[in-house]
Amino acid sequence: MKSKQESIFSSKTLTYFLQLSETMNYTQAAQILGITQPALTQQIKKLERTAGARLFYSVGKKLRLTDAGYTMLDATHRIYDVLNQASDEIQQSTSATQGDINIGMLASVEDSVFEDFMIQSYRENPEVKITLHMLTRKEIWDKLENNQIDLAIMYLPDESIKNWKPYESKRIISDDLLFIHHDEKLSKKKRIKFADTPNKPWVTYPVDYYLNHVMRESFKNAMVDLPTSVAQFTTPGQLLQFSEQTGAYTALPNSFVVGQGEQPDTWTARFEPNIRFELAFVFRTGKDKIPRIGHFLAQFDQYLKTKDYLARLQEIQQN
Repeated sequence: MKSKQESIFSSKTLTYFLQLSETMNYTQAAQILGITQPALTQQIKKLERTAGARLFYSVGKKLRLTDAGYTMLDATHRIYDVLNQASDEIQQSTSATQGDINIGMLASVEDSVFEDFMIQSYRENPEVKITLHMLTRKEIWDKLENNQIDLAIMYLPDESIKNWKPYESKRIISDDLLFIHHDEKLSKKKRIKFADTPNKPWVTYPVDYYLNHVMRESFKNAMVDLPTSVAQFTTPGQLLQFSEQTGAYTALPNSFVVGQGEQPDTWTARFEPNIRFELAFVFRTGKDKIPRIGHFLAQFDQYLKTKDYLARLQEIQQN
C-alpha cells in the first residue's frame, strides 16, 4: 500500500500539477501532457484528496491557485531543485569527453555558427552526443527548470523571467535589431526613428517570439502605432526571403544581415533609439562544473578566439 508521501510525490502527479499550474487551463494542460481532460481532472482531484485541501479554484472561467496550491507549488519546485542539484553533482564526476549534452536554441536564432561548431566539437570528441532542440522562449525556460536541457542559446535581457537566482548566463555576442526595407528614398538613412518608418506592410516573427516582443515594446515606448504584420515566420532567413519577394518591411539581427552580404534593392538602418540585445548561453547555476559542459563551453570560447562570431558567420554564408 502506498504511503501518503508516495501518493503525493509520484513523478506523474507532480508533472500534471506543475503543468496545470503553468497554464491554468485544464484543456491546454491536458493537450500538452498528451492525456484527456477528464484524466487530468481525476489526477488533480486525487492529489487534492491526498493533500487534504483544494489546490485550485475558479473565478468565472479563470483558474486560480488556493493558498494550499501555492504551498504545494513551492514544495514541488523545491523537490525538483533538489533532484536537479543531485543529478548535477553526480554528473560532475563524469568524463569531459563522454556523455550527452542537450541544448535548447531559440528558433529565431540564426543557427549556422553553432552547427559549424558542433561539427567541429564532434570531430574532437566523438563520444559526446549533442542534441539540439529548436524551441520557443517558454519551452526553453520550462526545459531549463525541469533539467531537460543543459544549455540554452537565447536572447537577453528577457524581462518575462522574474527569478534569475537559479541561473547564470555567458555572453556570446552583442547584437542590434535592424530595420530592413526596399525603399530607395530611405537608402541613405543610417538611422531611422520609429515615427519615420513608413506605414506599409511588415513581415515579423510570431507574437510570442522574443524579437517581436522587443520590437513591439520599442514602438509602444516611442508612442508610435505598431506596424501591420501581414505574415509571420520563425527564422530570419524566412523573414528576409518574404521581405525581398514582397517588398514588406521587417526587422532582423545585425549578425544575420552581416552574413548575407549585399542584397539587391535591400537596405538597412539602425532604429533610433537603438534596439540592442545579447545572444547568450543560459544554464542552471553549477551546470558549467559538469566536465563535459565546461569543456564544451571552453571549446566554444576557443572557437571564437581563433575567428570571431561575425567572421565565422560571414565565412559560413559565403561558402
